Amino acid sequence: MTFTTQTLLVQEVHAAGTPLVLAVTGGGSGAISALLQQPGASRTVLEAVVPYAPTALATFLGGPPEQYCSERTARLMAMAAYRRARTLAPAGEVLGVGATASLASDRTKRGPHRVYVAWQSSSTTATSHLELEKGARSRTEEEQIVAALVLNAVAAATGAHGRLELPLRAGEQVQELLVQGAPDEQELLAGTAPLVVRGSASIDQLPRAVFSGAFHPLHVGHRRMADVAARILGCPVAFEISIENVDKPPLDFLEMQTRVRQFDPSDAVWLSVAPTFVKKSSLFPGCTFVVGADTVERIGQERYYGSPQAMEAAIAEIAARGCRFLVFGRAAGESFHTLDELRLPQSLAALCQGVLAADFREDISSTAIRRAGSTPEDAS
Repeated sequence: MTFTTQTLLVQEVHAAGTPLVLAVTGGGSGAISALLQQPGASRTVLEAVVPYAPTALATFLGGPPEQYCSERTARLMAMAAYRRARTLAPAGEVLGVGATASLASDRTKRGPHRVYVAWQSSSTTATSHLELEKGARSRTEEEQIVAALVLNAVAAATGAHGRLELPLRAGEQVQELLVQGAPDEQELLAGTAPLVVRGSASIDQLPRAVFSGAFHPLHVGHRRMADVAARILGCPVAFEISIENVDKPPLDFLEMQTRVRQFDPSDAVWLSVAPTFVKKSSLFPGCTFVVGADTVERIGQERYYGSPQAMEAAIAEIAARGCRFLVFGRAAGESFHTLDELRLPQSLAALCQGVLAADFREDISSTAIRRAGSTPEDAS
């Protein structure tokens, strides 16, 4: 790595010719200008967006982030940008770059001034994080640093050797992380492999019972559900995480590996590209899916399919593959709802077996755990 000028850095990026989509919010828009002002930008920049308002960022990501300025949000932005780049340039390598910042404003910020940048490729997830000394610079000066950090990320993603030197103060340091996806994880993200297995299972031996979830994070309630389900069904229960979501960006390599590491080596953990149970049934024919009452209720709601006919066709497809559902009760506020209380289509109810509240009740949730561990953050 060598330090260089902005003009030479951008020229090197354009010479690499790797198409990318860039998304920035909260700061760093100067990086977009720098890329577009130099000849050759059409070889590199497929699209650049600034989803600045919370509603705009939620639209870009397919839903509001839990925190507007965080490493995870930057990675979600990078993955959303990567997915967009693959749509705009389906042949060859593409990149997605995302950045979110909380900088000096016309009102006092509660938290630190900081920036998170991430980039995503077919093989790599990378992040950069910098916390700026609060009150030490003007907004313009902070913006210049953020733009430089974004350009450095673009340079790293494209393989350019040059970097911009950042005017940092004592105690300020860029924290960087780079994660390479395993070959099978790269195939999963590319859509050329439908399943990846970790832990005690083998790719050629499909499980009889599958507990599908995000496991973000895995908690004691999940463990207890798996234990109870194994006792009822008389077979081991495998865990499954879909890297695809109906509306949101796919999981990146860091997220895949982080979630898998929560499990014991003796657990069978499957990663898939099946966000719906119709698709899951095609990957795990003949299995029993371990689900919560809220999940099976969504499977039986017409609004997720567009029409009653489409819903019934999906349920019939699941049934035809020999799949069933073992349904656990779920807490909803002060209440606890079991299968018996749900109003399901008859075709779906016929595939379900309920678990009594006496056999399982756990009010903990991953969402509550994440919220308890997070702090409100300022998006601008």
